[in-house]
Order: sequence, then structure tokens, then C-alpha cells
Amino acid sequence: MTNRRRLPGIYAALVGLALAGCGQAPGVDAAAMQHVIDRVAIEDLLDDYYANFGGSANEDFAKYYTEDATFDVNGLVYHGHKEIVGLYDTLGDQGALPPGTFHMLVTNPQIKIDGDTATAKVLWTGVMNDKIDGPPHFQEQGREYDLLVKQGGKWLIKKRVVIADSGLPDMFKATYSPRKDFDVTKED
Repeated sequence: MTNRRRLPGIYAALVGLALAGCGQAPGVDAAAMQHVIDRVAIEDLLDDYYANFGGSANEDFAKYYTEDATFDVNGLVYHGHKEIVGLYDTLGDQGALPPGTFHMLVTNPQIKIDGDTATAKVLWTGVMNDKIDGPPHFQEQGREYDLLVKQGGKWLIKKRVVIADSGLPDMFKATYSPRKDFDVTKED
């Protein structure tokens, strides 16, 4: 759960002030206000992205990436919209998830913004609900490192590195090697 979900009134008030042009009012720092707006937009991007998991609309994933994006999933690397969408199509075709209702929890966001670029690190935990009369169980967990850019006023993912810590699907076993924290700003 992100902070803005716990404190929606504060975020709404800050965004409202910024949108109302109060950034120039005494005591209101316009740069700090833009930082809050950008952080909320990045958190929304990540939340919206993961809300698609467990669904069937894989083509929706392209809208979160730049045209020239790179997506590294446990050592398999995909470039551009077509390859990234193809990955999700492949995962869906292979039945990566068993039957049931799947939810992806995105937690512990560490977001650093520098103008029109940003980095984000989050933990993700896949939770499967396969029986209405039974408890949910963890399906997978790992880390994600993103390099984001603002294009046309919208935040998009330029580079994403996903590292599983458990629940690794079979298709990634041949390319998987344990990786600790990852610097998404460095070239591979």
C-alpha cells in the first residue's frame, strides 16, 4: 500500500494547491509541490501497471513504456513495445498462474526524482486466492528497479529490471542468476 492511499486528504490537498496555482503563494515551494505531484504520478503508474496482472489485456502493458524501453526479467531482456507485450502474451499462454484470483502487492517504494527522470525501487508480492474457503498464499516475490522519464508531461518506464526472490516461473530458470540491489541507471 502506498502512502497516498493512507493519506489521501494530504495528497489531494497538495495537488489541489498546485493545480490551483498556489505554488507562488508565500510559504509554498513550487519545486516541492512539483516533486509531490511527480511522486504521486509515478506511484499511480506503478499501481496501474500491476493492476493489470492476472487479467488478459496484455496489450495494455505497452502504454507504460517508452517506445525504446528495455525490460529485463530475471535475465531475459526485451526491447520495445512489441517484445514487451510478447513477453506477457507468452506468460499468459504458458499458464504462469494457476486458476484463482491473483493480486500483486507493490510495497516499500523508494522513488528518487531528478527533473524529468526518476528511479523507483519496489518490492512486489504475488498473492493467489484459489479457494474462497481457504487462506490466500504467496505465489511469488521479488524486487523491481525502474528508470523513468517524463515525456509529454507523462511518466513512462524507460528501463525496468525485475528480479525474482521466490516463485520463479520455469521459463526464467535457464537465465536466472541471483542479483542483489541493481543500479538501473547504468548501462548493461
